[in-house]
Amino acid sequence: MVTSSNMSRASVSRYPAPRGVASREFLSFMLDGQEYGLDCARVQELKLLGSLERFATDGEIIGCVALSHGVIMPVVDMRAGGAQAMAAATGPGRSAPDTDVIILRLSSGIVGMVVESVTGIVHVRPEAVQPLPGAPGAGYLIGMARIDGRKVVLIDIDRLMSLSPRRPLRAA
Repeated sequence: MVTSSNMSRASVSRYPAPRGVASREFLSFMLDGQEYGLDCARVQELKLLGSLERFATDGEIIGCVALSHGVIMPVVDMRAGGAQAMAAATGPGRSAPDTDVIILRLSSGIVGMVVESVTGIVHVRPEAVQPLPGAPGAGYLIGMARIDGRKVVLIDIDRLMSLSPRRPLRAA
Protein backbone atom coordinates (compact mmCIF):
# COMPACT_ATOMS: atom_id res chain seq x y z
CA MET A 1 0.00 0.00 0.00
CA VAL A 2 1.23 3.47 -0.84
CA THR A 3 1.07 6.03 1.96
CA SER A 4 2.54 9.46 2.42
CA SER A 5 5.31 7.91 4.50
CA ASN A 6 6.44 5.30 1.96
CA MET A 7 5.73 6.99 -1.39
CA SER A 8 8.78 6.36 -3.55
CA ARG A 9 8.15 8.89 -6.32
CA ALA A 10 9.94 12.11 -5.29
CA SER A 11 7.77 14.22 -7.62
CA VAL A 12 4.56 13.37 -5.76
CA SER A 13 3.45 16.13 -3.39
CA ARG A 14 2.38 15.23 0.09
CA TYR A 15 -0.25 17.28 1.85
CA PRO A 16 -0.12 16.81 5.63
CA ALA A 17 -3.17 15.60 7.50
CA PRO A 18 -4.93 18.17 9.64
CA ARG A 19 -4.07 17.69 13.31
CA GLY A 20 -6.68 16.08 15.53
CA VAL A 21 -9.04 15.27 12.66
CA ALA A 22 -9.71 11.79 11.27
CA SER A 23 -9.05 11.74 7.54
CA ARG A 24 -8.46 9.29 4.70
CA GLU A 25 -5.54 9.35 2.29
CA PHE A 26 -6.27 9.60 -1.43
CA LEU A 27 -3.77 9.48 -4.28
CA SER A 28 -4.63 12.39 -6.57
CA PHE A 29 -4.07 12.40 -10.32
CA MET A 30 -5.03 14.39 -13.41
CA LEU A 31 -7.19 13.35 -16.35
CA ASP A 32 -8.27 15.80 -19.04
CA GLY A 33 -7.78 18.86 -16.81
CA GLN A 34 -9.69 17.46 -13.81
CA GLU A 35 -8.10 16.23 -10.58
CA TYR A 36 -9.30 12.88 -9.23
CA GLY A 37 -8.50 10.89 -6.11
CA LEU A 38 -8.59 7.21 -5.23
CA ASP A 39 -8.10 5.47 -1.90
CA CYS A 40 -4.37 4.97 -1.21
CA ALA A 41 -5.19 1.55 0.30
CA ARG A 42 -5.82 0.33 -3.28
CA VAL A 43 -2.47 1.55 -4.63
CA GLN A 44 0.29 -1.02 -4.75
CA GLU A 45 2.91 1.18 -6.42
CA LEU A 46 3.59 3.91 -8.94
CA LYS A 47 5.55 3.16 -12.10
CA LEU A 48 6.55 4.87 -15.29
CA LEU A 49 5.05 3.27 -18.37
CA GLY A 50 8.51 2.94 -19.90
CA SER A 51 9.67 0.79 -16.97
CA LEU A 52 7.03 -1.90 -17.56
CA GLU A 53 7.70 -4.85 -19.84
CA ARG A 54 4.77 -4.43 -22.24
CA PHE A 55 3.27 -6.64 -24.88
CA ALA A 56 -0.01 -6.73 -26.83
CA THR A 57 -0.28 -2.92 -27.06
CA ASP A 58 -3.13 -2.60 -29.56
CA GLY A 59 -6.21 -1.85 -27.45
CA GLU A 60 -7.82 1.55 -26.96
CA ILE A 61 -9.06 1.15 -23.38
CA ILE A 62 -6.90 -1.81 -22.39
CA GLY A 63 -3.75 -0.02 -23.54
CA CYS A 64 -1.54 -3.05 -23.09
CA VAL A 65 -0.77 -6.09 -21.05
CA ALA A 66 2.34 -5.68 -18.93
CA LEU A 67 4.64 -7.57 -16.60
CA SER A 68 5.71 -6.08 -13.27
CA HIS A 69 7.41 -8.02 -10.46
CA GLY A 70 6.47 -11.30 -12.16
CA VAL A 71 2.77 -10.41 -12.38
CA ILE A 72 1.01 -10.11 -15.74
CA MET A 73 -1.66 -7.41 -15.62
CA PRO A 74 -3.91 -5.44 -17.94
CA VAL A 75 -3.07 -1.75 -18.17
CA VAL A 76 -6.15 0.44 -18.59
CA ASP A 77 -5.56 3.78 -20.30
CA MET A 78 -7.85 6.18 -18.45
CA ARG A 79 -6.93 8.91 -20.95
CA ALA A 80 -8.74 7.05 -23.76
CA GLY A 81 -12.06 8.68 -22.89
CA GLY A 82 -11.19 12.26 -23.78
CA ALA A 83 -7.57 13.33 -23.78
CA GLN A 84 -7.04 13.94 -27.50
CA ALA A 85 -4.36 16.53 -26.69
CA MET A 86 -2.25 13.86 -24.99
CA ALA A 87 -2.60 11.53 -27.97
CA ALA A 88 -1.51 14.33 -30.29
CA ALA A 89 1.54 15.03 -28.13
CA THR A 90 2.75 11.44 -28.07
CA GLY A 91 1.53 10.26 -31.47
CA PRO A 92 -1.31 7.90 -32.33
CA GLY A 93 -1.43 4.85 -30.11
CA ARG A 94 1.75 5.74 -28.21
CA SER A 95 2.51 7.09 -24.78
CA ALA A 96 5.58 8.88 -23.55
CA PRO A 97 7.89 6.57 -21.53
CA ASP A 98 7.52 8.88 -18.50
CA THR A 99 3.72 8.50 -18.45
CA ASP A 100 2.47 7.68 -14.95
CA VAL A 101 0.98 4.25 -14.24
CA ILE A 102 -0.78 3.55 -10.96
CA ILE A 103 -0.56 -0.15 -10.10
CA LEU A 104 -3.76 -1.06 -8.23
CA ARG A 105 -4.56 -4.02 -6.02
CA LEU A 106 -8.29 -4.47 -6.59
CA SER A 107 -10.68 -7.15 -5.41
CA SER A 108 -10.56 -8.53 -8.98
CA GLY A 109 -6.74 -8.59 -9.19
CA ILE A 110 -3.78 -6.40 -10.11
CA VAL A 111 -4.43 -3.70 -12.74
CA GLY A 112 -2.32 -0.87 -14.10
CA MET A 113 -4.01 2.48 -14.73
CA VAL A 114 -2.45 5.08 -17.04
CA VAL A 115 -3.15 8.69 -16.06
CA GLU A 116 -1.84 12.03 -17.31
CA SER A 117 0.03 12.71 -14.07
CA VAL A 118 0.03 11.79 -10.40
CA THR A 119 -0.28 14.99 -8.37
CA GLY A 120 0.06 13.87 -4.77
CA ILE A 121 -1.43 12.35 -1.67
CA VAL A 122 -4.24 14.31 -0.08
CA HIS A 123 -5.89 13.85 3.29
CA VAL A 124 -9.66 14.20 3.12
CA ARG A 125 -11.91 14.72 6.10
CA PRO A 126 -15.42 13.21 5.75
CA GLU A 127 -17.08 16.62 6.10
CA ALA A 128 -15.05 17.95 3.14
CA VAL A 129 -16.77 15.53 0.73
CA GLN A 130 -19.86 16.83 -1.07
CA PRO A 131 -22.16 14.82 -3.37
CA LEU A 132 -21.69 15.42 -7.09
CA PRO A 133 -24.74 17.07 -8.64
CA GLY A 134 -26.10 15.32 -11.71
CA ALA A 135 -24.36 12.00 -11.02
CA PRO A 136 -26.94 9.93 -9.10
CA GLY A 137 -26.42 6.76 -11.15
CA ALA A 138 -22.63 6.77 -10.96
CA GLY A 139 -22.04 4.52 -7.95
CA TYR A 140 -18.28 4.72 -8.47
CA LEU A 141 -18.26 8.46 -7.63
CA ILE A 142 -17.78 9.08 -3.91
CA GLY A 143 -18.12 12.86 -4.20
CA MET A 144 -16.09 16.03 -4.57
CA ALA A 145 -13.66 17.25 -1.94
CA ARG A 146 -12.44 20.81 -1.65
CA ILE A 147 -8.81 20.76 -0.54
CA ASP A 148 -6.82 23.98 -0.29
CA GLY A 149 -8.99 25.61 -2.97
CA ARG A 150 -8.77 22.58 -5.31
CA LYS A 151 -11.71 20.43 -6.36
CA VAL A 152 -10.84 16.72 -6.29
CA VAL A 153 -13.38 14.17 -7.57
CA LEU A 154 -13.12 11.08 -5.37
CA ILE A 155 -13.74 7.74 -7.02
CA ASP A 156 -14.29 4.20 -5.76
CA ILE A 157 -11.75 2.54 -8.03
CA ASP A 158 -13.02 -1.01 -7.37
CA ARG A 159 -16.50 -0.05 -8.58
CA LEU A 160 -15.17 1.91 -11.55
CA MET A 161 -12.95 -0.93 -12.75
CA SER A 162 -15.79 -3.44 -12.38
CA LEU A 163 -17.99 -1.61 -14.92
CA SER A 164 -18.46 -3.11 -18.36
CA PRO A 165 -17.44 -0.84 -21.23
CA ARG A 166 -20.27 0.64 -23.30
CA ARG A 167 -18.57 -0.24 -26.54
CA PRO A 168 -16.76 -3.47 -27.40
CA LEU A 169 -13.05 -3.57 -26.67
CA ARG A 170 -10.60 -4.21 -29.45
CA ALA A 171 -8.40 -7.23 -29.00
CA ALA A 172 -5.34 -6.52 -26.89
